[in-house]
Amino acid sequence: MTRSEGMAFDPKALEARDPIVTNQRLTKRDVMLYALGVGARDLQFVFEEGLQMLPTMPAVLAYPGFEWKEFNLGADWAKILHGETSVRIHQPLPVEGDLIGYTMFGPFYDKGPAKGCVAYKTREIWTAEGGLLATVVNSSFLRGDGGCGSTAEDQPRPHPLPERAPDAVITYNIDESQAMIYRLSGDYNPLHIDPAIAREGGFDKPILHGLATFGFAGRAVLSTLCGNDSSSIRRIDARFASPVFPGETLETDIWREGTRCAAYRSRIPARDVVVLNNGYVEFN
Repeated sequence: MTRSEGMAFDPKALEARDPIVTNQRLTKRDVMLYALGVGARDLQFVFEEGLQMLPTMPAVLAYPGFEWKEFNLGADWAKILHGETSVRIHQPLPVEGDLIGYTMFGPFYDKGPAKGCVAYKTREIWTAEGGLLATVVNSSFLRGDGGCGSTAEDQPRPHPLPERAPDAVITYNIDESQAMIYRLSGDYNPLHIDPAIAREGGFDKPILHGLATFGFAGRAVLSTLCGNDSSSIRRIDARFASPVFPGETLETDIWREGTRCAAYRSRIPARDVVVLNNGYVEFN
C-alpha cells in the first residue's frame, strides 16, 4: 500500500501542524558524499583539504527524509513528483557543525480531482549557535491527491527564460549508478532504486532524484558564472519539468541577465525534452 495508512490527506491540518524538527551533525564526509552524488570530481568539493560545500547542498541539509512517506501525512507517496526548489543562502556554508532544520507545510494549490495538487513546504536551516544558514522552499506535485482543496490562491509564477540563444551550454554525462549514490545524502524514496516501485509510479525504471538533477545544473551554473567559488552563490531556483534517467546526458543552457543574476534550464538532447525549466540564480 502506497498511501499513508490511517490518515486522510488534509492540507489545512498539514499547514497547522508543528514543524518537523531535524537535527544533523554535518561532517566533511557528508559534504564530499553529496558532491559525488551530483557528479562532482573537482578536488575542492571531494577532498577534505580546502573543502567547499556545493551551493545546492542546502537542499538536503537537516533533511527529514521522504516525509510524505515517513511521517504518515496521508498523501499517495508513490505518485509524488518534485515540482520546484529554491535555495536561498544567508551566510557562508560550513563543511562541518551542528544544524537544525524546521520543515513547515503550505500553501497547497488543488488542481482538481483528476489533476493532482501542488504542495509547498519550507525548511529553515539554522546553526546550533542560532544563525539562519539557508532557507529551502520546495514544491511537490501530488498526482494522486487532487480534489483535496486549496489553502491559497495565485500560485507563484516561474522565472521567464530569455528568448535568445544561451550564453553558455554545459554538458554532463550522468552515470548509471548516480541515483544509488545520491540517495545516501538522505532521500530514500524507493522510486529511485526499486524497479517495482518505479513501475507502480508509472516509470519503466527508477528515475534520478530531481534534486540530483538540480545539483548537476547547479554545478554547471557555478563553474560558468562563479569560477567554482561556492561562496558567490546567494540563491538558486529551478522548476522540475520531466524526469531524468541514470545513464543519460544532461545539457544546461545558461543566460546572463546582468552582472549578478542569470537564468538557466537543463535538457536531455537524446529525448529532446526539458527536464529543469525556469532556472534562476543570484550571485556576487
